Amino acid sequence: MKKALLVAASILIATSPMAHAAELKVLAGGSTTGWLNELSSQFERANGHKVTIHFDSTPNLIKQATSTPFDLGVVPVDVFRNAGAKARFAPGPTIDIARVGYGVIVRAGASKPDIGSPDAFKKALVDAKSITYLPASAAGAYVASVFEQLGVADAMKAKTVAQTSPGDIAKAVAKGDAELGLFLINVLMAEGVELAGPFPGELQNDLVFTAAVAADTSEADAAKSFIAFLQTPDAAAVIKAKGMNPG
Repeated sequence: MKKALLVAASILIATSPMAHAAELKVLAGGSTTGWLNELSSQFERANGHKVTIHFDSTPNLIKQATSTPFDLGVVPVDVFRNAGAKARFAPGPTIDIARVGYGVIVRAGASKPDIGSPDAFKKALVDAKSITYLPASAAGAYVASVFEQLGVADAMKAKTVAQTSPGDIAKAVAKGDAELGLFLINVLMAEGVELAGPFPGELQNDLVFTAAVAADTSEADAAKSFIAFLQTPDAAAVIKAKGMNPG
């Protein structure tokens, strides 16, 4: 009840005719593009603030956080594990906005491998002629750690078609450039591909996207209002429709 009142109060302040119209600079994980673009547009229409979002991978978000001015972040929790990046955010707890697990895709119409257990998943990876994912990201680091757990890391290096942006993973599989695509499930939802399934339970993990206000922002009130807006039931519905779980 208390959280609901705080969210409502923040939105009321942001939508007040007397509220200052801010220009918010947001750092965000590349996998949030679909729903965060939609919700930022809704937020802009509701209160007159302007939202500019820089989407990127975790390593690049850390570089951005430590070298450029911004007002808030909606970023993978891994960003806060970097001391330099964490120091650029206001002290205190972050607010989890969305989370999503990992899955595997194949080209539409192709045979789907059995990935229902770690052993079956390992066999599918070994049997695949090629795989694709985005190594230079928090999600990519987790995929690589799964290869290590399964004892196939070296074998995967030889057959990996590395991508530089999340959206290119599904495109590569759809075109036949790679047999299997591995990444966050919401990113893999695209035309021309089909989900073979999620990582098996023992190897599954949620990547959490969390929000916080920048330590030196001059638009703290507007930034807090945007974070509050991302916690509303309407925002949660958009996040869920785009393949992630709210909170």
